[in-house]
Amino acid sequence: MDVAGKVVLITGAARGIGAEVARRLAAKGAKLALVGLEGDRLREVAEECGGRAWEADVTDWAALEAAVNGVVDHYGGIDVVLANAGIAATGFVRSMDPAAFERVIEVNLLGVWRTVRTCLPHLIASRGYCMVVSSLAAIVHIPGNAAYSAAKAGCEAFADSLRAEVRHLGVDVGVAYFSWISTDMVDSADKHPVIGPLRGAMPGLAGRKYPVADVGKAVVRAITRRSKAVHVPGWVGGLKFFRAFTPAAVERRAPKSLPAADREMAERDSSGLVGPGGAAAAAVRKDPDPAA
Repeated sequence: MDVAGKVVLITGAARGIGAEVARRLAAKGAKLALVGLEGDRLREVAEECGGRAWEADVTDWAALEAAVNGVVDHYGGIDVVLANAGIAATGFVRSMDPAAFERVIEVNLLGVWRTVRTCLPHLIASRGYCMVVSSLAAIVHIPGNAAYSAAKAGCEAFADSLRAEVRHLGVDVGVAYFSWISTDMVDSADKHPVIGPLRGAMPGLAGRKYPVADVGKAVVRAITRRSKAVHVPGWVGGLKFFRAFTPAAVERRAPKSLPAADREMAERDSSGLVGPGGAAAAAVRKDPDPAA
């Protein structure tokens, strides 16, 4: 698929992976529709890409529908959707702030479902392409990452089901799997006094961070090929064949410092959403705090 002239809607485009992909697609002549929070920053990226910005929370049906309708009114349709908006939270299940845990599920899984459902009629009309951003966390479920892993595993399953449902309608669906990427979200988590050292202690390739530029290149290539999957780095794809063994491997390789880290997190009461994206997602939360 030649992306020149195609309308590409990207959620979570104010920074990180979304912004990187937007810039690379703009360089190839795509028409960018950027949807997300952090309005000022989102508009800056849109202006840089020669596109348009629509500020909306992907968990808010009304706001999302208004944004998608605005995109269609402005551009005439939608050819590609990148359901990328996502946040993360630090903490262990027994001590994590319940509101933070549930917000991760809301944004990372329900936000994907709402984005795709809202855009799907337009993708069917254009016989377009949808990419859902999952993660290596859908394959390897490490301690301290339960909410993120649950949401991203759900994204993978959702996209796989969707692919089978819409293939006969001319719509292709891809799933993106990324390891640790140097974004504000991951960098902010690394600064946490407990979670940061735990992640940094992961052995070999498992603990390495990769440049966001690597993701940008891979995602644009996958969009042009209407790929079923994209992996950054490439070894993530191979790991999928061994996923049945990953829970036991994680248990055996869990850091010896994990029990102390668990106690420290419970004592610190320092769990919560991380990075600027997490702060923006927390600021627009409308439902009551279940911990209140």
